[in-house]
Amino acid sequence: MKPTSDFRRGLFLIVFGALLVGVVFGASWALAPNTSVTTPDSNATTTTLVGVQGPGWGGSVVELDSNGTRMWRIGNAISYQDVSMLDNGTVLATHADGNYQRCGQFPAPCKRTGVRFIDPAGNPNIVGEWSYPVRTRKDSEVHDAEMVPSGELLVADMEYESIYTYNFSTGNRSWTWNASQYYNEPRDPTRTDWLHINDVDRIGDGRYLVSVRNTNQLLVIERGEGVVEVINKDRDPSVLNKQHNPHWLGDGAVLVADSENHRVVELHRNESSGEWEEAWIVYEAGGIHFDWPRDADRLPNGNTLITDSRNNRVVEITRNGSVVTSYTVPDLPYEADRVPFGESHGRPYETAGEYDVFGDRSTEIPILSALLTGARHSVALPFWVSELHVLVVLVAVILWGVGGALLVKSRWTS
Repeated sequence: MKPTSDFRRGLFLIVFGALLVGVVFGASWALAPNTSVTTPDSNATTTTLVGVQGPGWGGSVVELDSNGTRMWRIGNAISYQDVSMLDNGTVLATHADGNYQRCGQFPAPCKRTGVRFIDPAGNPNIVGEWSYPVRTRKDSEVHDAEMVPSGELLVADMEYESIYTYNFSTGNRSWTWNASQYYNEPRDPTRTDWLHINDVDRIGDGRYLVSVRNTNQLLVIERGEGVVEVINKDRDPSVLNKQHNPHWLGDGAVLVADSENHRVVELHRNESSGEWEEAWIVYEAGGIHFDWPRDADRLPNGNTLITDSRNNRVVEITRNGSVVTSYTVPDLPYEADRVPFGESHGRPYETAGEYDVFGDRSTEIPILSALLTGARHSVALPFWVSELHVLVVLVAVILWGVGGALLVKSRWTS
């Protein structure tokens, strides 16, 4: 029996769809810039700690040597976020995990969030944990915590939207600032992603820098005074848009991973007006646009270490945007610290008049960009997958659907 015209058309559409996907994805893979760039240095003694949220690896903490080679990795969590190495060599990592039986007011099993202490020597293992139960992991994770000189733990609490210091010896908080002291509070902040306080850094004695993601603002808070300074008072998304991990560079300067603007920006306080203004902006590195960067640290050598989350890389760049090193870190890294420097105060860039901008703002495409963003939060995708690939897949699915229907039709008419 000779193939019908419906059969031939259906087969053509299916094959053409497959070829279209293969050619576009294959060409993009072959022409993609290299995300692994290192400068050989036999005398290098620095390493890089990375907190990884997943989803591919799941939550993990990894340490890379100066060549980007993995020295060790530990998982055992739904997600890890902030990481830092303490003076005794122990790694402090914020985390969230499930299947706990100690759940307080919530039914077991439940999720808990807090910090873990990891001994990286030999076979890395968790040597301590401080955590508390939350209603859900989503939007309630402790994204940032650090040890302060008093020996207490400074915590950014997203569950009740507060910051506080916790004393391990007494098992109690020694000080708390609640966001309701400054913002209008909903009836139950644990049931909504109200402010999403995702970072707190000690920037002086009793003085803290706080990132309030959902208001596009940074706050400077002092004990006994409350909020003493607000960066981006008007909540202007062109200044900051759902930022992460600001790095205080000294009074009047801050470096920010401006996540939803897909850039890293250094802001300086205008001494005349008191307003915070852009002083240095970078949108891309190594020919790759940043995609949801969530950490930026100024290093002692003047370079900037950036965690480029959706591009699954950690990259060090110079002031002029040139790449020094670039490490591939699958997948969805949250934050990176250069050991032994951590988040020690770096130096702000000097400016004279016009600020520096490196690269161009990436353009988002309605629907396609949203689909791509959703996919990156669900599965690990190569950095070079773009809206073009989403469009090609959608076209191919339509072709396969029509082709399959024609094949079925040809069976019934043959």
